[in-house]
Amino acid sequence: MQLNVPRHFRHASFRGQIGIARTDITPVIGIYSRNWGAAQHDVADAVHQSLTLSVLTLASETDESPLIFIDADLGWWKTPQVFADFHNRLLRELGVESSDLIFALSHTHAGPPLMQPDDFLPGSGLLQEWMETLYNRTVQAVGQAMSDQTDGILEWNTGRCGLATVRDLPDPDTSRDRLLCGFNPDCEADDTLLVGRITDSSGNIRATLVNYACHPTTLAWENTTISADYPGAMRETIQNHTGAPTFFMLGACGELAPRYQYVGDPSVADRHGRQLAFAALSVLEDMEPPETQLVYREAVESGSPLAAWRHQPSGSSPTLGAFQTTVSLPLKDWPTAEELEQQRLACNGRAEEERLRRKRDIRRSIGNGPAWELAVHAWRIGDAVLVGCCCEPYSVLQQELRRQFPDRVILCMNLINGSIGYLPPADLYDIDVYPVWQTPFDRGSLELTIDCMTKAIRHVLDE
Repeated sequence: MQLNVPRHFRHASFRGQIGIARTDITPVIGIYSRNWGAAQHDVADAVHQSLTLSVLTLASETDESPLIFIDADLGWWKTPQVFADFHNRLLRELGVESSDLIFALSHTHAGPPLMQPDDFLPGSGLLQEWMETLYNRTVQAVGQAMSDQTDGILEWNTGRCGLATVRDLPDPDTSRDRLLCGFNPDCEADDTLLVGRITDSSGNIRATLVNYACHPTTLAWENTTISADYPGAMRETIQNHTGAPTFFMLGACGELAPRYQYVGDPSVADRHGRQLAFAALSVLEDMEPPETQLVYREAVESGSPLAAWRHQPSGSSPTLGAFQTTVSLPLKDWPTAEELEQQRLACNGRAEEERLRRKRDIRRSIGNGPAWELAVHAWRIGDAVLVGCCCEPYSVLQQELRRQFPDRVILCMNLINGSIGYLPPADLYDIDVYPVWQTPFDRGSLELTIDCMTKAIRHVLDE
């Protein structure tokens, strides 16, 4: 006789030593902060929202070297070399392996760029002073998190949020066969929202983690303030409710952004942040008490036969693992850095000059070879897996990985440990669209990355 026994319900979880720290990394007014080709300003003239850097450390045992996760309200590294210099210095200072540290960017487009000095740019001197301050405060925050590690439980739950929309829009001017970078009301976006809850042994919330895929591009060329964009208001709203810090983990958002964006009004970014925060708080309220599971107990005969489910204790996994690998991605046949510099010097428009400046800097960093080795990081955190890279893959990446591992919480992240370019699907390479002509990577690179990440996830699960 086959028994029809319902499955229990529990959250993916990890239990171990968890450290949390936060520091302010807001730059001074007057710093170089031009991130948009259409911008008419070069320096910030006000601060809408403070920029923060948060550190999470995870260890199975008290005396174990932890995994270090850093969440910073920053945009992107201008070149891989700028990040490599910062990263290598940080690894030496902290004495940790590259696989054990993830430096993640929120991807705000309203902050100072992470770049080498350029004396021709206004506010560049302040930018370099701030970059050194950023490094020092990162080291201090990591040290604080490591020294304050206590026993904690990290559990995950899944929800939805409608902030993200697809931003590949066929140009309404039918004489131009291209996609614009903006809201397409005819496409459906991946709205998956993963929320992590860290509690102490008494059940008090120590931190919240929000993994969501949506470009922080609310504020654009008309904005002259320093701002964290929507992640800032998201953090503030959740923290006001929980009394604990909130981490933002940017998902695979290559083609995802708010439907109303590219504005100069900071209140719009605040509204977007509250929208995500309220969705995340709903997911938090939907969670079972820490380290408990719902189990079918009995049938109660009433007006109808009632299925009584009740809470009982559940264990949490202490397993941690970190794996770093690479995937060789084919490069486009771009001009050399010297040729791109000549094109930049000869152009007249500010937007075109900015495009060529970025393309030149990328070319200098990746070299003139046929391929580039992309680093892929995978962490096992108890029952969950975090996987990501420094590129900006389209959301099909996270949808495919979650399809392949339906019984696991898979946290996908863009812009970790560097930044360089987009990873669009192969079929988009036949279309005139920004992520295709911006990226140095040729057709098929997204698919190669998905395959590599699939193997990396299997590796950390099998260890």
